[in-house]
Amino acid sequence: MDIVVFGAGALGSLVGGLLARDHHVTLVARDPHARRVAGQGLRVTGELDARVRPRATTDPTPADLTCDLALVTVKAYDTAAAARTLATGDPAVVCALSNGLTEETLVAELGDRVLAGSATYGAELVAPGEVRCTGVGRIHVGELDGGTSERAARVAAAFREAGLDCEADPGMPRRRWEKLAVNAGINAVTALARVENGALADGPARDAAHRAARETARVARAEGVDLTDDAAVAAVDTVVEETAANRSSMLQDVERGSRTEASEINGAVVDRAPAHGVATPTNRTLADLLRAWEAAGIAE
Repeated sequence: MDIVVFGAGALGSLVGGLLARDHHVTLVARDPHARRVAGQGLRVTGELDARVRPRATTDPTPADLTCDLALVTVKAYDTAAAARTLATGDPAVVCALSNGLTEETLVAELGDRVLAGSATYGAELVAPGEVRCTGVGRIHVGELDGGTSERAARVAAAFREAGLDCEADPGMPRRRWEKLAVNAGINAVTALARVENGALADGPARDAAHRAARETARVARAEGVDLTDDAAVAAVDTVVEETAANRSSMLQDVERGSRTEASEINGAVVDRAPAHGVATPTNRTLADLLRAWEAAGIAE
């Protein structure tokens, strides 16, 4: 497959690097990471090991974006800009692996080419040209409205050919909300507590993560998605166990003094809740604390 990874930070570089073992991959990334990959290749370390030579660029042309598959791994707040850029090319299939409920934004620009996706691999960009796998997870891809399709099966097969654990999931409506529950339960809590994912295995951090996940499940059910509180909590616990050594993307953002995705993760739960009369005090508090930190000028 000819694959473009749009937004190759930690997760995008890990997934894209592993795909490059068997496919033609272009990473769209920022310098100095893109420059180092273009010149010296990409090193994958940690729980997985690889040295690959994907193409890398900071400024993709429409020809670059005319591909079999575009994986979107940008920060959720950059999804609209990514969609506009991708629309200048002609990607046959676009699959979102970003946090949040970002697929609707992609559909607005790219139409029915969009597949939903989720990934629980842990990744950390430790240096330009080097990404560490901090937890081997799994990837799910599928149609936004559920059901099976040939293109989802083809994408999943391409991932598996490169050694990634991936399946075509006919239940992506539920999977998308489960992913949001995991993100809501893990990212903001680890960022505020300054702890690795494994610290959510017990204690007060675990309790806060579980409350955020339960609230997310209640909003999901109000929107017609069959996600129980217990299933949302179990998904959080599974990811915590599988990625115990991972420093969540939001924790990494806070440590860098960068903008977080709190508005697009916990905030997305809060924003959808009032229409259904669902209370979301934990997600509201988590989002408000991180927004206050950003507004204070600590983050750029």
